[in-house]
Amino acid sequence: MRPGRVDPSFLSHADDLTAVDAAPEMLRIAAAKVRDRRVRFVQADLFSWQPDRRYDVVFFGFWLSHVPLERFDEFSRLVHRCLKPAGPVAFVDDAYRTPEELIEGEHSTIIRRQLTDGTPFRAVKVPHTPSELEESLGRLGWGLHCPTSARTFLLGRRHPMRATVKRL
Repeated sequence: MRPGRVDPSFLSHADDLTAVDAAPEMLRIAAAKVRDRRVRFVQADLFSWQPDRRYDVVFFGFWLSHVPLERFDEFSRLVHRCLKPAGPVAFVDDAYRTPEELIEGEHSTIIRRQLTDGTPFRAVKVPHTPSELEESLGRLGWGLHCPTSARTFLLGRRHPMRATVKRL
């Protein structure tokens, strides 16, 4: 998903939708594109945000790879707190990092990228593999199974007792 985008197909399956982002400009872009009363936009840092309700489903797009490894368990617990007991989780992400971005070496989780105006910035970008996600999330009770392939994108879903992640 591109920044500032709420996929309209979500609304065809939902009575309401909550979109959370720390960046007010991304929320403004999304709100201008969606213009639907069923979408609630919340500006918050996910590491300090507390849900005010439990959700039927949680989806996160291109976010998991930006969760620092030391906060991975914390984020997983947040997802669990957000869900109703039988609620599934779905996500899409990638492990894409160019050699030029790897300013601290191949195994670093910090990369350098540039905005379209050329301004450089550093970001967390963890190159998860399906087997690593299977182990990490399985240890947290997700019961995850991650089939592997050689492609870049990760798709995943977790149901209360079973989940899968695969590379496209």
